[in-house]
Amino acid sequence: ERFENLVALRAVRVPVSHLVGQRAFYGRDFKVSRDVLDPRPETESLIELSLSEPFNRVLDLGTGSGCILVTLLAEQTNAQGMGLDLSEAACLQASANAVLHGVAGRADIRQSDWFGAAEGRFDLIVANPPYLAKSEMLSVAPELRLHEPEMALTDGHDGLSAYRIIASQAQGYLTATGRVLAEIGWQQGPEVAAIFRDGGWGRVRILPDLDGRDRVLWAHTPA
Repeated sequence: ERFENLVALRAVRVPVSHLVGQRAFYGRDFKVSRDVLDPRPETESLIELSLSEPFNRVLDLGTGSGCILVTLLAEQTNAQGMGLDLSEAACLQASANAVLHGVAGRADIRQSDWFGAAEGRFDLIVANPPYLAKSEMLSVAPELRLHEPEMALTDGHDGLSAYRIIASQAQGYLTATGRVLAEIGWQQGPEVAAIFRDGGWGRVRILPDLDGRDRVLWAHTPA
């Protein structure tokens, strides 16, 4: 009976991860629900690039399930981290995943609108912000459109609002050698790079995922 119920839910496009309650990401299983964006393989490129340089303190903007923050703290065992999310439910989910993977003592999860609750400076700021334009939402798969939080998918405008906020504010929270890494839509590279260059970031790159498509913004504080 339970199996038939699960099949019925899948038939109406409820994601498998929601049916089983978890999703694998970078070698670990993370608890998920309809309150957070599912971890996705493309985001593992962000993890790899983040780990390519050392860091002691990391800030995760829009932490969601906490998969990025928790993974970075689990891989960098001497690091401290802060995760911010506007959704209280997402903060609870991220906190649960931090406990699950043994990094809760080094993870400070706070409800916040972007940098609102951030304190201090960080060697690394990471984000997987809502980057779908409002016009794109009708064409995304029902698993996303109907079963994942809209605020994690789109800004309701052109999909670039979060990058404008990060470009204008992040330098005030970075150390002298700090960097920003943010996931982007595969067609957004030139636009996101221009936002950061226009915002005074001296070193900006757009880097690909394993599929060879633009996926990660990399920006250093000016030299």
